[in-house]
Amino acid sequence: MALASGPGLALCEVMPTHLPLRSLWHSDALYRARQQLLLRDESTVAMQIAVSEIAAPTGEEHARAMWIAERFRRLGLCDVRTDEAGNVIGSRRGVADEPPVVVCAHLDTVFPHGTEVSVTRAGARLAGPGIGDNGRGLAAMLALAEVIDGRQLRTVAPVEFIATTGEEGTGDLRGAKCAFADAAVTAAIALDGAGDERIVNRALGSRRYRIAFRGPGGHSWTAFGVPNAVHAAAIAAAKLARLPLPREPRTTLSVGRIGGGISVNTIPDEGWLEIDVRSTSCYALDLIERELRHVARVARDEENDRSTRGSAPLSVVVQLIGDRPSGETAASHPLVVMAMEATRLVGREPELATASTDANVPISRGIPAIAIGAGGRGGDAHTPGEWFDNTDACLGIARALGVVVGVAGVSCEL
Repeated sequence: MALASGPGLALCEVMPTHLPLRSLWHSDALYRARQQLLLRDESTVAMQIAVSEIAAPTGEEHARAMWIAERFRRLGLCDVRTDEAGNVIGSRRGVADEPPVVVCAHLDTVFPHGTEVSVTRAGARLAGPGIGDNGRGLAAMLALAEVIDGRQLRTVAPVEFIATTGEEGTGDLRGAKCAFADAAVTAAIALDGAGDERIVNRALGSRRYRIAFRGPGGHSWTAFGVPNAVHAAAIAAAKLARLPLPREPRTTLSVGRIGGGISVNTIPDEGWLEIDVRSTSCYALDLIERELRHVARVARDEENDRSTRGSAPLSVVVQLIGDRPSGETAASHPLVVMAMEATRLVGREPELATASTDANVPISRGIPAIAIGAGGRGGDAHTPGEWFDNTDACLGIARALGVVVGVAGVSCEL
């Protein structure tokens, strides 16, 4: 078990982390670290702006990743490297040979290549695409790596900092899946966006599908009667919209995109739709997948039955294009309890929540994990008008610091 120093202990004594975080919170080491976060608040905001102004669409995170890697090196992190998924990893050694506590923040944004990503500032309010999600998370991770410096504040367990790729959209948590594939990890804390109250301990699973119908196609007049791939896609969309969904656990299904064809006067040879299904229950996701595949076959058969005898039939392919696992770190787990206590210590009331984040992956693999905001307030995420208010935002980073060192433990002062 990781150990931590506490007030009133001899210089080389330590206390176990199962003691209340409050004792550690008021120790000299944590007090100094929290003061440093406050004093460096403007520097943290500057990092947040700088990283947000480096475009990082999902799958095109390289430039931002290199910027983070350079900051990791400047902070003196050990073994700074990039893995096969493009994640940037750096470590702060602990005093014990234990599995690390992982702090991660995702690099990518939802904004496509060519989006203007400049940030404007008016006092405490910043505005720009990705300024909160996840410019704030990345800046907070760097701030933590700076105060957990291995000298004034040194942990018992190592702390590994990971800037992950592919968290948004069709990235399908690519970076997190790679980072946690075979890792021995004590716990994981994902820093995602703004806020200092929510604690995401329930991983919202999602599966994304592409249903594609293909047929002969042809001219809208002379070939009329051959099966129409877009008609089949529309039949499937209508049937999916009427599927009964479980209310508990809450399960959702949305047809997000539909398309096909090359012109208005052509019977399309291809029609397709993309579907997003979400639930905290793997069983519910499996059930909906079976229904979805059945609907695809029925839609194909209905359109083929309507076609002229002798026409080449439609085929259908159902492809899984995204799979975010679900799961839960129990509210009674020491990591969640630690996060709730840290939230109260910064004067906020904790709120347990469900969301889809990088924490989905470690949670699904039995690793204690949560996702938390990195302080401040924000809004209009995933839009060009996204904004972030830095008022008292350092409290959110202080909360994250409490969670990280509460789990990793703090060694005796050096």
